[in-house]
Amino acid sequence: MQGKALPGFRDFYPEDLILRNHIFATWRSVAARYGFEEYDGPPLESLEMYTQKSGDEIVQQLYAFRDKGDRDVALRPEMTPTLARMVAARVQALKKPIRWFSIPQLFRYERQQRGRLREHFQLNMDIIGEAGPLADAELMAASVDIMRGFGLGPKDVQLRISDRRVIRGLLLGRGLTESQLPTAFAVIDRSERVPTNVLEEMLTSAGLGKGESRAVFDIAGLRGPEALKAAGEVAEPLGQAVQALQSMGLGDFVSIDLTIVRGLAYYTGIVFELFDIQKTLRAIAGGGRYDGLLDLPALGFGMGDVVLGELLKERGAAPKASTELGAFLIAVGGDDLPTMLQLAHALRERGISVEYGLRHAGVRKQLELASARGAARAVIVGPEERAQGLAVVRDLRTSTEAKVPIRQLLNGYFD
Repeated sequence: MQGKALPGFRDFYPEDLILRNHIFATWRSVAARYGFEEYDGPPLESLEMYTQKSGDEIVQQLYAFRDKGDRDVALRPEMTPTLARMVAARVQALKKPIRWFSIPQLFRYERQQRGRLREHFQLNMDIIGEAGPLADAELMAASVDIMRGFGLGPKDVQLRISDRRVIRGLLLGRGLTESQLPTAFAVIDRSERVPTNVLEEMLTSAGLGKGESRAVFDIAGLRGPEALKAAGEVAEPLGQAVQALQSMGLGDFVSIDLTIVRGLAYYTGIVFELFDIQKTLRAIAGGGRYDGLLDLPALGFGMGDVVLGELLKERGAAPKASTELGAFLIAVGGDDLPTMLQLAHALRERGISVEYGLRHAGVRKQLELASARGAARAVIVGPEERAQGLAVVRDLRTSTEAKVPIRQLLNGYFD
């Protein structure tokens, strides 16, 4: 049967899976170092979970259908509703703060573009039950340390941090009303991507005068200590989080940038996004505090594998080698086959990756196959050497060889 994967979905050939596994391993390694526990949930959930959180309009972006039990269901587009459901089910028994992470595959029926497909894997890290800014700093530090785990530094990526409470306080202080805040937030969020005249029209349509509109653009332009100073006391949590990151030695990765709003309205405090320094890609990661979504203080971030994979390839940080064979075993003749098979199995039991030809061929053909499989060396078992308890070990890179006792091959020769 021939055909193609559905639009926006991926096949993972072995060379592609090398990169995915590298990403997953780094995610899990950093999450474990930060004391997070891994969880997971079902890929299919009740549709109501997502419409309650985001409204009925989200249905157009989902793979939603009615199942054979006459239930409205959807493939999960995000992990936070599942997390909320799982935490609520055991909220009294769970020790706070909860530090959980997951790597779900997510699905959204969206227009494809660079860095966005209709499915992707995403690291989710969340802390639930802690309201202080050290929790915000902890998650942001984890996102940066993931980048460092891939060999990327502050010349490659930048963590841009903001606080919705700061932006709200500044907007109200410049004369905007509560009803005008959603439009102002949307304009600030899009200020780097949308032409100024389009943004001005958005503000005018929402009833903002020239003074209020100017205030929105002024606030969007605030950066660094200037933003903290302008906001006063309301900026203390943001300042404390930034100070914590500096104390960890991560200050070079961090910049305060009030254009970071995060489009989802459920964010309530510090928000952040991680970008490549050249800003040629979509955000690598994004998240923040969402205290209003659960009955507990909560914050988290997501980091998708699609944009991250593109970044690693661009920076030459993607792994290039597959699992390297410790040896390729060759039986010279049919009588040598049992000894070669015995040796192969014994080496595998010791954790050494070995392979051999699955049908008899001449030694030259087998050596060609060994090279094609990327083996560093070939171990040749022939009648003369076998009689002496030896094997010929040929280095396939230098074409040198030596006779080695089989007992030595089984006792640390490949270490």
